[in-house]
Amino acid sequence: MNIVDIINKKRLNKELTPEEITFFVDGYVQETINDYQMSSLLMAICINGMSYEETSNLTEVMLHSGDTIDLSMLKGIKVDKHSTGGVGDKTTMILLPLVAACGVIAPKMSGRGLGFTGGTIDKLESIPGFKTNLTNEEFINQVEKIGCSVVSQTGNLVPADKKIYALRDVTGTVESIPLIASSIMSKKLASGADKIVIDLKVGNGALMKNLEDARTLATTMVEIGKRHNKEVVCLLTDMNQPLGNAIGNALEVKESIDVLDGKGPKDIRNLVIVLATIMVSLGLNISTEEANKLVLEKLSNKEGLKKFREMVAMQGGDIDAIKVSDKVVSIKSKKTGFVKSINTDMLGEIVRKLGGGRYNKEDNIDSSVGIVLSIKQGDYILEDEEILKVYINEKDIKVEEILECFEIDNTSGGVLPLVYELIK
Repeated sequence: MNIVDIINKKRLNKELTPEEITFFVDGYVQETINDYQMSSLLMAICINGMSYEETSNLTEVMLHSGDTIDLSMLKGIKVDKHSTGGVGDKTTMILLPLVAACGVIAPKMSGRGLGFTGGTIDKLESIPGFKTNLTNEEFINQVEKIGCSVVSQTGNLVPADKKIYALRDVTGTVESIPLIASSIMSKKLASGADKIVIDLKVGNGALMKNLEDARTLATTMVEIGKRHNKEVVCLLTDMNQPLGNAIGNALEVKESIDVLDGKGPKDIRNLVIVLATIMVSLGLNISTEEANKLVLEKLSNKEGLKKFREMVAMQGGDIDAIKVSDKVVSIKSKKTGFVKSINTDMLGEIVRKLGGGRYNKEDNIDSSVGIVLSIKQGDYILEDEEILKVYINEKDIKVEEILECFEIDNTSGGVLPLVYELIK
């Protein structure tokens, strides 16, 4: 058995055996298979896909490529949350402290940015001093003490995914249902939670561009969960425009704080309430009505914000030291009309060009740059009215490129629903 034969087999759209999947995953972790060989195989998978059996086997091998976390010493139901990522998606930073304030045990291992989407770890690291690399003991102790912690994937927890995840980001192989499903589920299963809530983004600013693909991914993950006796709930949510107004690491942290402080954009607030209600219902084994009432109470009395500050402080961060660029450019509309559509992934790419994301896995991120929208889809805007602000440092901006992200017309295209459906 060798990697070239496996690449050729998948290139010809043939099903890989469990032994072949084990061979290439273990080989890449042990560095007997090179980046360029794995890149070739990932591209073949991205183009030709994988059967459900292959995807399940890939998840299994990745899950057992390193350590797993045992959270059984923590009393109660442990609920994990994952988002498939989108432009401006900062829900984890708001959601986890909020559900922890409700009494739910919410341990979370998050990832870095993939493609034009931002990663929660990158965002949290824009808080000066914030430690994302905790030991398993530190992680468990913190969750036991305050109910939540957000950390990066440890070196020996699903190391196969950690390596493949970074490679996918820079090889054009992000948008693959089998690779997304196996990546998410191997991490979630290894992280030790009892129940898993997945916010699956759909639209032009998400990895899943349409509902059909999103349903396929959701069903795949739910079934993988069942194989491992884990309840998985997938919420399909809209990403045809940025979530909230802020796009960019430090800017998104500031917006998260605003939401927990009773302010911030309505869309991100409403989505957090829906997701928190599901998590609290699962974690406390109560009705959704009871869960929703508790979530609204903890948001209103700002106990969620208090919990966020507590989490940041325990992980060494200083909220008051967060910095965004002081070089701000206002971009104004050249037309009067309705904002009919927003090219969300292009806005994400613009932030990446500003330095807010990676093109190579070794790239450093400029946390201080980004965009803050002044309008949303369906809004009416006048000529010379502000569309957004751009926070920049060294990189130049192209005004026309930014304006091309917005379709402004005499008629409104309407506003798509924030939540499409629930799959479990």
